[in-house]
Order: sequence, then C-alpha cells, then structure tokens
Amino acid sequence: MTAPRAPLTESLEVLLRFGALMLRAGDTAFRVREATARLAGHMGIGSLSLQVTLDAMSATVRRDGETATLTCDVGAPGINAARIGALERLAEASRPGLTPQALANDLDGIEKVPGLHALATVSISIGLASAAFSYLNGGDQLATGAAAIAGAAGQAVRALSFRRQLNQYAVTAVCAVVAAGLYCLIVLGLAGRDFSTELAVGFISSALFLVPGFPLVAALLDLVQHQTVAGMARLFYATMILLAAAFGLSAVAALAGLTDVSPPASTAGADAMTVSLRALASFAGGCGFALLYNSPLRTVLTVGLLSLAGNELRLALHDLGLNLPAATFAGAFAVGLLASLAKQWLREPRICFTVPGIIIMTPGIFAFRTIVLLNEGDVLAAVEALAGCCFIVGGMALGLATARFMSERRWIFER
Repeated sequence: MTAPRAPLTESLEVLLRFGALMLRAGDTAFRVREATARLAGHMGIGSLSLQVTLDAMSATVRRDGETATLTCDVGAPGINAARIGALERLAEASRPGLTPQALANDLDGIEKVPGLHALATVSISIGLASAAFSYLNGGDQLATGAAAIAGAAGQAVRALSFRRQLNQYAVTAVCAVVAAGLYCLIVLGLAGRDFSTELAVGFISSALFLVPGFPLVAALLDLVQHQTVAGMARLFYATMILLAAAFGLSAVAALAGLTDVSPPASTAGADAMTVSLRALASFAGGCGFALLYNSPLRTVLTVGLLSLAGNELRLALHDLGLNLPAATFAGAFAVGLLASLAKQWLREPRICFTVPGIIIMTPGIFAFRTIVLLNEGDVLAAVEALAGCCFIVGGMALGLATARFMSERRWIFER
C-alpha cells in the first residue's frame, strides 16, 4: 500500500523556499527554474509554471486535476557560493519519491551552515586582492601598499554593516568613502598632492571589493536564457550598487582635489620576473574574491589558478599589441572554458569559478578617469573614458558567454 501524498500546497511551499534560497545566494534565474522543476518532478508534480524576479517568486502547479498557486518574497540579494553549490547538488541528487518534509529538512541543514571564512580572513584576502589589482594596473609600491590597507578596512566595515542588516546601497557608498578616504589619507600624507597615474590606480583598487561581479554576470546569463524580468532586475540592482560606489568615490575625489591622469599606455613586452609577479598577483586576486564569495578552500585555489591563466593570457596578448577589449575577451573566454572542466572535477556551479576568476580584469584606470572627469565637468572626455571602460567590461562578459556556448550544447538551442 503506497503512502499518501503530501498536500499540493505543502509541496509548493517547500519548492518556493528552495528557489528563494538559490536566488538569495546569488544564483541565476534559469538555474533556479531548472533545479526547482527537477525537484517538482521527483515530488510527483507533473506541471510547474514558475515566475522568477529578483525579489519575489510565484508558481502554479498541477497534479491529478488539482491546481495550486503561491507566491513568496525572496528578500535582499546576497552572494554565497557555498550555499549555491549545496543547493544545486541537492537538486541533482534528488530521486523520485521525494517528500516535502525530506526536502525541508535538507534545506534546514543547508541554512544552518555558517560562513566558511572569518571576517578577518576575508578582509585580509580582499586587502591582498586590492594590492594585486594595483600592481597589475601599474601602481607603484606606495599605491599598492595603501590599496591593501584601505581595501581590507573597507571590506571589514562592509561585513560588519551587513551583519546589522543595513541598506546595501547606503553601505556601499559609505564603504567607498571609507576605503578611498583612507587610501587618500595614506597617499597624500606621504606623497603630497601630486596624484600620478600610479597613485590613481591604487585609488580605484582600494574599492575593488565593491564591484558587483556576481550580479552582473548572473544578469547576462539570465538575459541570454530569456529570463528577461529576472535578468533586468538583477542588472538594475548591480547598476545601483555601482552608482552608490561611484557616489562615494566621487565625494572623496572631490574633497581630495584629485585631477585627471593619462590613460594607461600599451607595453612592448615583459621580462621573466615581471611575468612571474603578474602571475602571483593574478592568483592572489582570484583567491581573494573567491574567499569573499564564501567559496570552499579547494574552489578558492582553483579560482586562483583560473585567474592566473586568464589574466596572464590577457596581459600577454596586450603586450603583443592586441587592444585591451579584445585581449580581455580572450582572457575571459579562457577562464570560461577552464571553468567548465573545474565544474566537473569539483562539482561546484560554474558561476562560482568564472566571476571571481575575471574580477581582476576590471578596467580600473578607466573607471577612475570617468569619475574624476565628471567631477571636473568635462563630460565629453568622461564619456570617452566610460566608453573604454564599457568595451572592456563587455569583453569580459562576452568572453564568458561565448565559452558557455562553446562548452554547453544545450545553450545553442532554444527551449
């Protein structure tokens, strides 16, 4: 005699809870739909219609002539790579006969898992990533050291603020002021008021941890998969975070009296020592952001290697004369392809490798010029600097998207 099936609304409630946890951890809407549909099928639900936005979900299910519709709030978005991996593995391991109570118990266990890394560990790692970014973009010793201190302090303030559940946009603006302000206090106190290109790189590097890489990449992937509502909502969320960071940086730049600097010049090549130091910096930057996103240690080390490979390729191509957007596309493409191999090996979601693996490619000096030129009222030059920034960011995004099309057959076909 078969056991009675759970009420349809009970099954739907736990399915929406599962989807909300995925979204709140930073996963893409199309992956939420796939994983939730798999679980619904194993619960004996033959039809599931799911609508996903960034802050809410609604679903309608049908079974044996019975229909139920529910909605739920998702809550404030965040990033938790370890939770994304745990939830996706839970869906992949599910089998027919799954009950709502069993799924709810599994979700309880996943929610109870604390962060994998201490606040001090993450803050120090972000400081090292900021220093690595400064070095890779031509910062001198003073800029690199000051960026490390300011980046670590800014991340510590952000983490403590989020523990108090303060508004994300306000926290972002304040942390931009804290990080950039501390950087300027260190640099201007030691080097005077002559802000050279080398010092300008460190200014942006100190706030690198505020770049919303996860939401931006997730938005791109959702848009490619026709999850337009969720993709646009996430894109606007990421844009608001960027604007909040830019507001804080602009305030500091205006108070410090920073002036425009020349755009970075192309290099003709690099010696063995420079290549080795760049590789070390790329590895440190990738590891720092993987730790920030709460990735397991083995994923952190793998991301560091992917960042090393992709960024070294990007810099080598640029050294050989290839323009920076095209070189960035090639580097991001390499990270995307290698991430497909790492995903199979470590059984972690691909996005947990690709996003921290390409953050080190962010066009810092172009962003700095855009902010300073806007403060000075030189709109035309600011638009020119912004265009260069957008082309490079576009190269990063398109590189990852192209790697998806090349390595995952199902992305080629419409469904």
